[in-house]
Amino acid sequence: MLNLKLNNLNAAMLLGATMLFSACGGNSENAEGGSSLSGSIQIDGSSTVYPITEAVAEEFRAEAPDVKVTVGVSGTGGGMKKFTRGDIDIVDASRQMKPSEDSLAQANGITYVELSVAYDGLTVVVHPENDWVKDITVAELKKIWEPAAQGTIKKWNQIRPEWPDKELHLYGPGVESGTYDYFTEAVVGESHSSRGDYTASEDDNVLVQGVSTDPYALGFFGFAYFEENQSKLKAVPVDDMDDSNGKGAILPSLETVKDGSYAPLSRPLYIYVNSKATARPEVITFINFYLDNAGELSQEVGYIPLPDELYKEQKQKFEQFAKGAQK
Repeated sequence: MLNLKLNNLNAAMLLGATMLFSACGGNSENAEGGSSLSGSIQIDGSSTVYPITEAVAEEFRAEAPDVKVTVGVSGTGGGMKKFTRGDIDIVDASRQMKPSEDSLAQANGITYVELSVAYDGLTVVVHPENDWVKDITVAELKKIWEPAAQGTIKKWNQIRPEWPDKELHLYGPGVESGTYDYFTEAVVGESHSSRGDYTASEDDNVLVQGVSTDPYALGFFGFAYFEENQSKLKAVPVDDMDDSNGKGAILPSLETVKDGSYAPLSRPLYIYVNSKATARPEVITFINFYLDNAGELSQEVGYIPLPDELYKEQKQKFEQFAKGAQK
């Protein structure tokens, strides 16, 4: 297992690679058999995807230490702003690019490829001492998080009468987060639409800390952060009231996210690559290394790998994109 530190989201990584993608026409090995790659790669974006990218980078580092890869975290929205300006080579994203972001990219002459790297199950969590929430429905989550709930839904017993007459304290990702966008669309019905009177942070570890120290808290974030902190959190089974997905309330897990029964909070995770960056051998090599290792490493850090055939499809997609970008 990798010794990953999820609480160090602003760490920069020194990374590298060994294999050069054939489209670049380079050679990744010197006469002694070591890597001849050098250069730098700039990555930013989702805090949810960050642990996967960090894991790939940690393995990649030993291959070609002369390539410097910097991995930042500013949320999917923040990363997209940098990406569509051309400030970074790769953006980690926990949602797909928005039409408005695509328009900015086009206006700045940026073309890109979207690559799926893993699955995630957005996890609803409470404090371990919370002994009244055995499950929750999507309708109840909407009642808690919709804009109309602000200043109105303040106590647990307003959700279910049998729950305590105690204040409800909410923790969730900030508005620049792709996790926020996905949750609000899946639960509330409209992306970027929610109450504003909750403790928000782009750093999921802040949310973990908040829920884990507050018996009356409820929050949500990516599955990996629950896995890393499950000794001090309790995941809540979610019922979408649609037995065709899976009967009753279902917990997120490797199996339930993969088979789609954990609905509607299962989602794919992405990276986007700037076409201009594919002119550089170190970027080509890094992306191929990423796709070769994302399955194993995403599972190591608590996410759900894609089927092997989908990783092959992503590699083929990237190969065609990179070749086209060099014409």
